[in-house]
Amino acid sequence: MESTTRERIAAALRESPATASELSARVGTSRAAVYDHLRHVARSLRGSEGDEQVLVSPPTCRDCGFDGFDDPINHPSTCPECRSEDVAEPAFRID
Repeated sequence: MESTTRERIAAALRESPATASELSARVGTSRAAVYDHLRHVARSLRGSEGDEQVLVSPPTCRDCGFDGFDDPINHPSTCPECRSEDVAEPAFRID
């Protein structure tokens, strides 16, 4: 039986941390879809009896260092502090 996209994302994050762009290339879906799947994977892990959870290294502005974004499971287009568009993608892992 073939695994679902969410199962492949979860398996990849158990192996090593990855950004949505990296996951997109690994599992063959769009980056926007990866963010949707990540939210579902995080919810599923919270509802399970295991101790696993999705951990997020938040997006960070490469110009001013701001990392207090409202939604860490998102890739903002600009920094709210300095308006720079040089914002690093968040990285995810399952631990």
